[in-house]
Order: sequence, then structure tokens, then C-alpha cells
Amino acid sequence: MKIEEIIKSNVALKDSKKVMLNIFYAQNVINDKFNEILKPYDLSGEQYNVLRILRGQKGNPANMCVIQERMLAKNSNTTRLIDKLLLKDLVTRDVCPVNRRKIEVLITAKGLEILAILDPKVEEHELFFAQNLNAKELENLNTLLEKYRNTNKN
Repeated sequence: MKIEEIIKSNVALKDSKKVMLNIFYAQNVINDKFNEILKPYDLSGEQYNVLRILRGQKGNPANMCVIQERMLAKNSNTTRLIDKLLLKDLVTRDVCPVNRRKIEVLITAKGLEILAILDPKVEEHELFFAQNLNAKELENLNTLLEKYRNTNKN
């Protein structure tokens, strides 16, 4: 379905506006489905992102700066996210023994278990949205989105 039909617009839209609307709309559809996957585990998308970042540390702690720079949503309140994950026993937070100003965060066994349960569900989610595109189209879409997103970077 074309974006004009979705938003019920009778006005001709510039391609640049249609692209923006399509990206926003696609993001909302994808996020809504993704949140349905996370809801039974009482996780937000940002909390899930933190858990994945910590799992990627392979048993090594991450400080708040490392977590923040790897977040997809750069404006996330990392401290608040860690606090919520602490309450769920999905992470631990300790003061670095070498540098007392640094906080180290580790994923717990419970956090790893939840990710292991979610992994196949998330992969199914990704495949669901990719099913109408072949491998070359997916590659092209990634290239185009990266090009579109990096327009203002010098």
C-alpha cells in the first residue's frame, strides 16, 4: 500500500516527503511488532538493546560511556535503563576497583537466559519484515538507508 493511501492524502507529495513518511511509518510498524515480542518479558526496546550490548562484551564489564555510544537511540537515559534492568536482576552494577569514578555493568545469567529465549523470536521478526525482498534488494535497501542517513555527515 502506498504511503498516500495509508495517510489518506489526496495531495501530491514530493518524493523527499514520501521517503520520510515511509521511514517513519515503517519504523512504527516494526517497533509495534517488536514491542509485542518484548512485552511478555517486561522489556522495552532500549532495555533489550542494553542487554544485547552487554552480551556482546562476552563476560567483560561495560561502563556507561561504552553502553551509551553503542545504543541505537543516542538520547536514551542509560542510567535509568540500567536501574530498571537492575531491579529485574538482569544486570549487575559495581564500582570499578581500579577507577572508583567508573561504574561497570555486567549482564547476569538471568539476562542471558532471556536473550536466549528472545533470539529466535527476534530473528523471526527480522525475517518477517524482510520476506518481500530478495538478498540483493536487502543489500540495496541497507546501502540506500545508510546513504540517506549519512547525508549531513562530513
